[in-house]
Amino acid sequence: MSDAPFSYRTNDRRVVPWLLFGLVVLFGALYVACYWFTSDRIPRGTTVDGISIGGMAPAAARAKLQEGLDGRAAEPIRVVANGERATIQPARAGLGVDVPATVAASGGGRSWDPVRMWEYFAGGNDEQPVVTVDRAALDAAVARVADRADVPATEGSVRFVGDQAEAKYPEKGTVVDRAAAAKAVRAAFLNTADAIDLPTAEAAPVVSKDAVSRAMDRFANPAMSGAVVITLGGEGVRLEPADFAPALSMKAVGTELQPQLDAQALLAKLTPKMGQIAEKPKDATFKIVDGKPVLVPAKTGLTFDPADVTGPFLDLVTKAGAERTLAVKSVTAQPEVTTDAAKGLGINQQVSTFTTNFPYAEYRNQNLSRAAELVNGTLLKPGDTFSLNDTVGERTAANGFTKGFIISDGVFREDFGGGVSQVATTTFNAAFFAGLEDVEHKPHSFYIDRYPVGREATG
Repeated sequence: MSDAPFSYRTNDRRVVPWLLFGLVVLFGALYVACYWFTSDRIPRGTTVDGISIGGMAPAAARAKLQEGLDGRAAEPIRVVANGERATIQPARAGLGVDVPATVAASGGGRSWDPVRMWEYFAGGNDEQPVVTVDRAALDAAVARVADRADVPATEGSVRFVGDQAEAKYPEKGTVVDRAAAAKAVRAAFLNTADAIDLPTAEAAPVVSKDAVSRAMDRFANPAMSGAVVITLGGEGVRLEPADFAPALSMKAVGTELQPQLDAQALLAKLTPKMGQIAEKPKDATFKIVDGKPVLVPAKTGLTFDPADVTGPFLDLVTKAGAERTLAVKSVTAQPEVTTDAAKGLGINQQVSTFTTNFPYAEYRNQNLSRAAELVNGTLLKPGDTFSLNDTVGERTAANGFTKGFIISDGVFREDFGGGVSQVATTTFNAAFFAGLEDVEHKPHSFYIDRYPVGREATG
């Protein structure tokens, strides 16, 4: 038997597991307690755009942010664009605040994340609101400001005035950089009450000064250097620069100015002049000889194809001297009513005639003669309708009429075509006795005793 003193030993292997288990339970309890205490609250000290929401539950934080941010989110954004001041309404520009998302981003909502729990005690940050952007609406709002503020580039051009060509040289412009401006407006939303300058960019003209100079040298100045002559059948007419200038223009094609011709404007000036050397066709008609209709045969005319002038005209005006003459081919112009067609109408007798007398006046002599000249030779086929106004045309100096007395609303006054109603009355009576159907006629506003009672008409 040993002489060593008696000693007692506990079993350490049984104590350690229980100790560990106790620590786990204690830690778990603390973790659950922290979860319930912290995870549904905003970290302490948290602010959103200066609004304190630390320690709040998400619902309370949302209510406070809604109250604090709504008014600020509605404040207009003041901008200066190219020197022009304007305001942009955030709502119309598609800018707003997502309050629930802002609260969630600031730490609101339950979480088992220990870091999230620690942030509650350690304190939060100054958070920014979560901004929503409707990009199309924002771009449209910026465009509305830019459209008023832009100073576009002035394009180089050439215009023809009178008998001269005038050069307009280009100038640079300044326009709002719409993409950069949209970013600036988005950044200013909720962040500043000061006016912000929207970024601008230089706008360069497409047509340069050199391109304008080339257009003047190669086309415009040569074109206005003198008259052109158009010949037909050996005879010619002159078109002065002032005559054809309204038909000329220069259009930007890419970076260059190219000459353009308004064919209708050119022909409006040329056709009356060509009428001096061209011959109009004459329709077959009838004249009354000894009370019987006699056929007057049709005659062909001599004219030209307008394309023979308008086609080469731009090239013609760039030439000099004798080369500014263009000979066009003669074209036979056929009458609308041929001799054979007139023969086939079977006109062989005078159906009716009527005569009225009028007191002498120079204006009556001219106006009645001109109206009778325009009506004379009118050929009506079965089923046709005759209109004196359509046949005679507008009473103007250009149409051969002069001013005289007319009746307007029962009052005498001066105007072109005074006295033409005498022709209207005479023609109406001739048609009446020929048995033609009266589609429409209008009597004078009061009776004139040189006309038959009940059978008179105004022009």
